Parts: sequence; C-alpha cells; structure tokens
Amino acid sequence: MLTSRPYLARALYEWLLDNEQTPYIVVDAGKPDVRVPQQFVQNGQIVLNIAPAAVRDLAIDNAAVTFGARFSGQPMQVVVPMDALIAIYARENGVGMVFGQEPVMPSFSSEEEAALEEEGRPTLESVENRPEGDTGESPEPAAGKDDEAPGRPEKGKPSLRIVK
Repeated sequence: MLTSRPYLARALYEWLLDNEQTPYIVVDAGKPDVRVPQQFVQNGQIVLNIAPAAVRDLAIDNAAVTFGARFSGQPMQVVVPMDALIAIYARENGVGMVFGQEPVMPSFSSEEEAALEEEGRPTLESVENRPEGDTGESPEPAAGKDDEAPGRPEKGKPSLRIVK
C-alpha cells in the first residue's frame, strides 16, 4: 500500500491556501536526498515557507516536495523526499499536521500467507453462500463456558464477515 503522506500533504496545502493561511513545512534535513539550504538548518530540521508567493514551480508528488526558491538572494532547487517531510502547518495559527513514522507493511509469499492463516490469523470471508444461522465459528463444549465472562463471544478463530 502506498504511503498516505503525499496525499495528506497535498490536501492540507490546498486547505491552508483556501483558508488564506501561509503553509509552512518542517523537514528532516538529515535524511538522504534532501536538498535544502544547509545554513538555515537548526537541530537537524528546517522550516520552509511554501506559499505561492514564496516559491515557484511547487510540486507535491508521491515521491517528494520540490520547488525553486531564493535564500539570501541565491536561487536554489529544493527537494524534500516524502519520508523527510515532518509536518505541514499554517504560520498564522499553527494548525496543520505532524506526520508520524509510518509502519512498514511486510510482504509475504503465498506460502507464508497460507502458513500464517493456519496459525489462527483472522480472515475475511464472504457470508453470501453460507447457510442461514452458520456463523463460521466452531462450537465449543459447554464445560469451558463457565470460565468466560457473560456476553463475550465464544472463543475461536477471529474473522470478519461481509454482510450485505
């Protein structure tokens, strides 16, 4: 699955402009492939004004935020890879979003997927072809029910059902 960061950054940028706010971004200047003016980096981070009046050719794509700007009169092409984007917010009131570390989703081969399913990992299945009243859970002996809290579902393999 693709990271949500560029989509959220684009949406927040547009929202801030629509509300007549000045969008600023916070960048982790220590990440690989970051091109920012190093003389303005403080504590490994830099805050950049990305308002239309401050930059030219701004592009917030899935890989990076890129734009041209002048720093102390010197033109520079700024490149901020998406994983280096820490936050986007309004200068006027601080409203915006800080991006957390996104989890890395593991990818499994079909054999590994089958092995994980056998270990009792929850599954998603359709209930369209299931007989009426069949919940998909295997019944348990009545002797074990004394230990369970009232109102709790029976123990078994957890599953999600699509109900239409």
